[in-house]
Amino acid sequence: MTLQVRRVVTGHDARGRAVIAVDETTSNVRVSRPGITTSVIWTTEGFPADNSSPDDGAARTIGTAHTNGTVFRVIEFSPGAAPRMHRTDSIDYAIVISGEIDMQVDDGREVHLKAGDVLVQRGTIHNWVNRGTRPCIMAFVLIDAEPVKVNGTTLHAEG
Repeated sequence: MTLQVRRVVTGHDARGRAVIAVDETTSNVRVSRPGITTSVIWTTEGFPADNSSPDDGAARTIGTAHTNGTVFRVIEFSPGAAPRMHRTDSIDYAIVISGEIDMQVDDGREVHLKAGDVLVQRGTIHNWVNRGTRPCIMAFVLIDAEPVKVNGTTLHAEG
């Protein structure tokens, strides 16, 4: 399945009136690893975000997260997609749009999520596993956060 996301973005005209600045099917879809397809919908830099800029937030070059900013992306996990245990220096809001998926943490525990479920990921090491027969599509909002500290040791992003 090819990930297709309609992206609608509002903005302002020269007189300050609301306009539809973007209405498209995303074209920045990429395969990040076997079985994982992603599309960045929008990013911001700094806090608070600047709603006056005419720049397309999806055009920024970013990694998984965005230092001093946010990332909104949609990901499709195919059944049997390549696993990747990782941590981000962000707080992540994850929403299952369709399908089902298991989220594993590094102590071996996991939770099963289905369409409509949400998860708040707070800088923990985790992995996504689709054991089903259908793709799972999820929306993620990543907000820059301080790295996790445990007993005086900083646990930085990895993976």
